[in-house]
Amino acid sequence: MGILLAFIAGMFIPLTNLTIRKSIDIGGSAKGYFVFQMLSSFLLALIMGPIRTGDFSIPFPVGILGALAGVILSIMLFSLGRAVEKGPPGFTFAILNSATVMPGLLMALLFGASFGFIYNSWHALGSLLVLMGLFWGAKGLQGMKEMKKWLFFSSVMFTFHIFLLALYQGRAMLMNLPHPEEMLSFFTLEQIRSEWFTPCMFLASGMVQLLIYLRSGERSPKKGEILYGTVGGVSNLLCTFFILWATERAIPLENAVIFPLFSVVGIILTNVWGQALYQEQVNWRACQLSAFGLIVGTVDWKTVAAAIGF
Repeated sequence: MGILLAFIAGMFIPLTNLTIRKSIDIGGSAKGYFVFQMLSSFLLALIMGPIRTGDFSIPFPVGILGALAGVILSIMLFSLGRAVEKGPPGFTFAILNSATVMPGLLMALLFGASFGFIYNSWHALGSLLVLMGLFWGAKGLQGMKEMKKWLFFSSVMFTFHIFLLALYQGRAMLMNLPHPEEMLSFFTLEQIRSEWFTPCMFLASGMVQLLIYLRSGERSPKKGEILYGTVGGVSNLLCTFFILWATERAIPLENAVIFPLFSVVGIILTNVWGQALYQEQVNWRACQLSAFGLIVGTVDWKTVAAAIGF
């Protein structure tokens, strides 16, 4: 189930990426776009979560956890924007996406199989193939502008992307424990399952993005910037909804591959509109290598071997 939900989540990435591109095409800025993206994500998360369920009590620990996720998300987005300004966009996004192979390994090292985080040699080989495909796809793009600054912002972006995805999986782990308070005393099962995590995340991120926008001295946002930011916020919320659901429903063998799958699906579909709408050159062999890496890391090869008599 986790694999299917991660696949669905990845299908919303290209729409989010397209709205960013369209916003910039009309002369908008990434700073303004992210303000309206986070605002619309917050409002929709509020409707789909607490308003739908009638849960209007915000558990303090969940509010803090959601706000922490929002700050991490904002730092990642800010660093992504600066890294793209200082260096090659394709290679920068390859680094951002390469972070998706790390949370599965990190959670396996920290918590192990007893908490549902299995990491075997097939996962490692599959992750390596995914990484090779990502960086191969970015090869040959324009050179660095400011190497040291690009390296700094790329490193921050990479690190905080890992933190965010690991936080998603850590929350899912607590939700699947019968008594999460035994691991973290300030979380009860009812609190960790609260619908307020996602709204608090987007609210905190939106506040940070608004502060960045106001401090930058940008001109008033354009109508198209508001429109694309709003549409991008809806697709971003749906993407987040399904990837969080994927972390909650993933079985142990899936935990290491749901984020790489999510990333590669998004890359392939983004490349489709990039080639169709902007005549961008796409390295489809690199995409195929990443997809093959996902197959290697996703399939339970022991079951396959048993099924064919080995």
